[in-house]
Amino acid sequence: MSFQQGLSGLNAASKNLDVIGNNVSNASTVGFKQGQAQFADLYANSLSGSGGSQVGIGVKVAQVTQQFTQGNISTTNNPLDIAINGGGFFRMDNGGEITYQRNGQFQLDKFGFIVNPTGSKLTGYTANSSGVLSTGAAAPLSINTADLPPQITSEVNALLNLDSGSPDIPALPAFNVADPTTYTNSTAVTVYDSLGNDQTLQMFYVKQPGSNWNVYAANDGTVINGGAPITSLSFDSSGVLTTVPMPVSVPVPATAVGATTPFPVAVDFTGTTQFGANFSVNTLSQDGYTSGRLAGFDLAADGIVLGRYTNGQTAVLGQVVLAGFANPNGLQPLGNNQWVETSTSGVPLVGAPDSGSLGVLQSRAVEDSNVDLTAELVNMITAQRMYQANAQTIKAQDEVLQTLVNL
Repeated sequence: MSFQQGLSGLNAASKNLDVIGNNVSNASTVGFKQGQAQFADLYANSLSGSGGSQVGIGVKVAQVTQQFTQGNISTTNNPLDIAINGGGFFRMDNGGEITYQRNGQFQLDKFGFIVNPTGSKLTGYTANSSGVLSTGAAAPLSINTADLPPQITSEVNALLNLDSGSPDIPALPAFNVADPTTYTNSTAVTVYDSLGNDQTLQMFYVKQPGSNWNVYAANDGTVINGGAPITSLSFDSSGVLTTVPMPVSVPVPATAVGATTPFPVAVDFTGTTQFGANFSVNTLSQDGYTSGRLAGFDLAADGIVLGRYTNGQTAVLGQVVLAGFANPNGLQPLGNNQWVETSTSGVPLVGAPDSGSLGVLQSRAVEDSNVDLTAELVNMITAQRMYQANAQTIKAQDEVLQTLVNL
């Protein structure tokens, strides 16, 4: 029996050395999870049940489990290198076959899909042209490199302080853009037509008797509204607007051929004051922009892929999803840093990063292998001694049999 016990010990020690060797060889593999050989003792069945003095018949390898502990995170220069800090796996689509991995080294293929080195596509929630995510079923993610369409200006917010000490402007001569004596102050803001062409919307403020101001508008030097004021502002003795005017719709003529003309721009003066201080512009903003080309993209901790465009705008291009499992050790390794679900792993729980038990993402970083080389080298020495000790039991049993034969 000792021969069988020693042989089983040799096999178990050999298997342990194989596992340790595999760990050491993958110490630099991104996203690798070290394996651990787990052993179980063996006993022969007894016809009358197991006895208290029964001797075991050796050892067996119960299973080789992977340790899904967090690896160190190292920074890189590739915006498509993604590290998971916490639980979860990247969900990959390989021609319809769904696999899972922790290796976050990705790149773009010729079709714009985010893929791993073997060509499997990273999946997530896709976004439409307006940047709205489709949070239903996860699908392969691609980076849309099309130009961002322009947005026509529809609103201008003007928050000003008009100097209450300004002299009144006489009715004659009539307001004239080219004559600074016919108005008190002016502002200018860039607005955009339907094709993204920029033009300048000017507004002129004319002090009237009392605490009243007439507001005129011009587009690239051409008076709008036939030379009549677009609105009037009145203030009380505290310098506050007596009535908050509704946004004034200004018909701005487009100067470019082919653009919608005129296009209405709602000018909102809410919050404008008339104090005894110099004229000041506190806010003068508008909501339009010209077209833009994709200049780059960034990944947020929640998996949102945000595109940056040359016009200064940003747009959501998609969201990376993660998959979690009730029993990660039940996953079947396929090689190439990938696993596939099994009946013992449980069904994948797919969701956005930083939700539930799923971790967060870090762009321009990768998760290193969780192999501790120092510990593995110590384990290797231990496994080697185990092999030698089991070989010694076989040698001792051989000597006992040789003694019996010599009798």
